[in-house]
Amino acid sequence: MQTEIQSKTTGIQNKKDWKIWWRLTRPHTLTASFIPVILGTVIAYPETKIDYVLFLAMLIASILIQASTNMFNEYYDHKRGLDNENSVGIGGTIVRDGIQPKVILNLAWTLVGLSVLLGIYICSQSNWWVGLVGVISILIGYLYTGGPLPISHTPFGELASGLFMGINIILISFFIQTGEITTTSILLSIPITILIGLINMSNNIRDLDGDKEFGRKTLPVLIGRNKSIIVLAIFFIISYGWILALIIFKDFSPWLLLVFLSIPKPYLAVKGFIGKSVAVEMMPAMKATAQTNTFFGLLLSIGLLLSYIL
Repeated sequence: MQTEIQSKTTGIQNKKDWKIWWRLTRPHTLTASFIPVILGTVIAYPETKIDYVLFLAMLIASILIQASTNMFNEYYDHKRGLDNENSVGIGGTIVRDGIQPKVILNLAWTLVGLSVLLGIYICSQSNWWVGLVGVISILIGYLYTGGPLPISHTPFGELASGLFMGINIILISFFIQTGEITTTSILLSIPITILIGLINMSNNIRDLDGDKEFGRKTLPVLIGRNKSIIVLAIFFIISYGWILALIIFKDFSPWLLLVFLSIPKPYLAVKGFIGKSVAVEMMPAMKATAQTNTFFGLLLSIGLLLSYIL
């Protein structure tokens, strides 16, 4: 009987441990890593025969870089005293679950190492210049919260995340399949770049009060919560308007209109921020912002595939 109880207890503990490590990756942010890879590969579909092993290597490497960036964030925000057991939106493995900070840091560097190994394979199958871009991306991921002046403490967090997790990953994913960068690949990268930047902005809107208290100069801190929500809404509109403009002025397929099926998500995001000032109340709005990128990117990819085969 005692053995059975111990077995059940161990099972519950293992399940709990699994959830702790999964939460550390901040899964709601991982859309910023896998959507760009999928879209970049889909854009390449009519140009070449897709190397699916290369696609999978790029996908895993991007997810590892995003997860490691989140872990660096967890470690350095704790080190600087920005996180506590009541903080909202963090993995919480240090301040709530008691995992040693050094373990988080070592795990982050381990994920970076694995992404580098995958990067070496990607370069060997495509072009070694890709490696330089990859190293810069990893460096930006580290400097987002690490280093003497973290990017997350400045008004440039949205720009950095959008550029290096958006257009950068999309174009690399396209390039390793085709060996070139085209106008089409750049044009289709813009709305996802914007939406990934907005994921970062939604995080900063939620954390505005705490960031202001600790002296961070994020964009929402500088312009205020209400104006930040307006900016969020404007760039949502630009993202959808961009697709409409490509169809009207650049003769892209009407199948791309499928992205408009995702409009309820940005609506919920903007509505969820209006009138809110408590961080936990804004979590649904932040989730809806991340889901906008996910659904928009997947629907855009589906629309492109349909335009190729129909």
